[in-house]
Amino acid sequence: MPRSLTEHFTLDELVASQTATRSGIDNTPGAAALRNLKSLAEVLEEVRTLLGGVSLLISSGYRSPALNAAVGGSAKSAHLLGLAADFTAPKFGTVLQTAKKIAASGIAYDQLIHEYGAWVHLGLAAPGMVPRRQNLSIFQGTGYLPGIIAKPG
Repeated sequence: MPRSLTEHFTLDELVASQTATRSGIDNTPGAAALRNLKSLAEVLEEVRTLLGGVSLLISSGYRSPALNAAVGGSAKSAHLLGLAADFTAPKFGTVLQTAKKIAASGIAYDQLIHEYGAWVHLGLAAPGMVPRRQNLSIFQGTGYLPGIIAKPG
């Protein structure tokens, strides 16, 4: 039985990883990350509501240090703390449309990234920190660009 964090999000989906499964990596969050995942799920509920109630397809949530290293994640990744999720909302629209809708909302996020035209990264501020509402886009060969934008060129 999936362990519910909120009405529409479970712990299982926020820790699922094909890389962890294939590589035998334990991706079990500790107590602090578990608390953060509950907060993340609550914000993802806000996103779901903003997008008209469509399902969010989570491709990455919590990453243990070993998993983060295996996928080439940043050493400072919010995924390590249970404060970030990568997702799409195909029943809402494109990744760009989804990211733009979130950026235009009042949702309290720390970082929103339109990544490679393939998924949205939503990161929260650590508990007690003020969310920066930083909006970025990244594409193959560009590095991070300011704003939620379409691929240049």
